[in-house]
Amino acid sequence: MSRKGRRLFFIGLILGTFGIALGMVLFALRGSVSLFLTPSELAERQLSAGARLRMGGLVKEGSVVKLGPQSITFIITDGTKDVAVSYAGIIPDLFREGQGVVAEGVLASPTSSAVNQLRADSVLAKHDENYMPREIADSLKKQGVWQGGSPNSSPAPAQRP
Repeated sequence: MSRKGRRLFFIGLILGTFGIALGMVLFALRGSVSLFLTPSELAERQLSAGARLRMGGLVKEGSVVKLGPQSITFIITDGTKDVAVSYAGIIPDLFREGQGVVAEGVLASPTSSAVNQLRADSVLAKHDENYMPREIADSLKKQGVWQGGSPNSSPAPAQRP
């Protein structure tokens, strides 16, 4: 085998090994990949039951029903469509009606109602978008790009552990 042939063989061997490793990584991660959708996007896509997804929106007013100390059902809405969510676990402190929330879980088989259902295994409550640590707000004020409140107002101080 000539020198050029050996070089091509090793380059092909390295590329083949890299391709196999990449394929194995993608195969291993396929179960942990989840889509991020709003209720309207879910209605458009019409995913089948068992699909893993992450749902974002607002907790609909009057929809929260506590079934036990760590079990809850509620409805996520984007103003147009709704998705019913059932969750068993520790409920975040910031969770409340009208607040932004992200629920990750598995799409349940449709019931007689027209509302999709999600069996969540994690629920994340979004905190106030207006919160910003003092250091960052001061830096933005110095740069002249501060957009929070009046220019003379100071942001809420950051909580330190």
